Amino acid sequence: MPTISLIFAAAAVLLNIWLGIRCGQRRTSAKVSHGDGGDALLARRMRAQLNYAENAPLTLLLFLLLEVTGASATFLWVMAGAFLLARILHPIGMDAEKGHPARAAGMMLTLLIQVILAGYALYTGWQLLHIADLPASVGGTA
Repeated sequence: MPTISLIFAAAAVLLNIWLGIRCGQRRTSAKVSHGDGGDALLARRMRAQLNYAENAPLTLLLFLLLEVTGASATFLWVMAGAFLLARILHPIGMDAEKGHPARAAGMMLTLLIQVILAGYALYTGWQLLHIADLPASVGGTA
């Protein structure tokens, strides 16, 4: 059972809700119903939420697939925690008018995690592809 991915996905949804609330709070204080209304902070918060929406789905998919194919639970927990931390740092940094270290750290950590996950997934897929006793539908050669 992919329980780590289930918990991670739930946490990711809660993080997305938090990002939406941040946009809604700024919308309310700036009295903006649609778009960003020219409000720079609202525009940055909207972009931070969109950046999350661009990065989270494929990362979550890789986590799920790695868990299903037997990745180490410790590895998955560490990567999930680091990803969530990165995705919290990024929008905090995006609130600043000029470059902020939290934004850079959040993006760099996100990219590092994605590269590690993709590399591990490629390695795992290659290994599974060459296991002769697996059914072809799972990746075996039989």
